[in-house]
Amino acid sequence: MGNATSIALTLAAFVVCLTGLSIYTAFGPPNKQLGDPYEDHED
Repeated sequence: MGNATSIALTLAAFVVCLTGLSIYTAFGPPNKQLGDPYEDHED
């Protein structure tokens, strides 16, 4: 494989991992610790 292909695959893997982590944090078990700022500050 060429150097450019290797860099592209590494970048793609990083983006996929970051997206997966974000979805897991938003919808998985850690979301119980997240607060909704709109519910916390109702007038």
